Amino acid sequence: MEITTVEQLEAIVGEPGERAATKERSALTDIDRAWLAATPFCVLATADDRGRCDASPKGDPPGQLVHVVDDRTIALAERPGNRRVDGYRNVLANPHVGLDFLIPGRGDTLRINGRARLFDDAPFFDDLAVHGRRPILAMVVEIETVFFHCAKAFSRSRLWDPESWNPTASVPRRAVIAQQLEPVAGQSLADLDDYYRSENYDKGLY
Repeated sequence: MEITTVEQLEAIVGEPGERAATKERSALTDIDRAWLAATPFCVLATADDRGRCDASPKGDPPGQLVHVVDDRTIALAERPGNRRVDGYRNVLANPHVGLDFLIPGRGDTLRINGRARLFDDAPFFDDLAVHGRRPILAMVVEIETVFFHCAKAFSRSRLWDPESWNPTASVPRRAVIAQQLEPVAGQSLADLDDYYRSENYDKGLY
């Protein structure tokens, strides 16, 4: 049976306990700041003005992914990429964003929801430079809610357990995916393998 009401949903999953129900905050604590300084990766969730959603990964060395402007404001660096910028297009139409910040090996995550704006320069850009290269732009988020999320999803998935890792077991390598699903005229599989070789691909990170 399809679930169509909050009452049906709550009848199945129950109501949150006191800790889960009351853990949201509207400003960063020292612990939140320490987490943001240590995280190298997050997922940015956005939606356009029609509610169509996007989730985009963002990654940088710890300390250079996020800049804390103040207790209620953070900024994320944007680096050179494929230039689709689906999430940023959404931000221009609908500023509401959700962010989930990860630390490798940790099951808990830090979640921040708020309203975003885009900037092509600001005084903090120098603080977000990597290898001497400043961000090409930054997304500034005015925090509405911040809280920690529990580790059960990571425990169930064994995401950080090396014994569970087998990245090529059932899916082809990146070059094969690009050739079959994202073909570009004149590019052979050998060309793509060379492009995605780490010592070549990593040259374009910054």
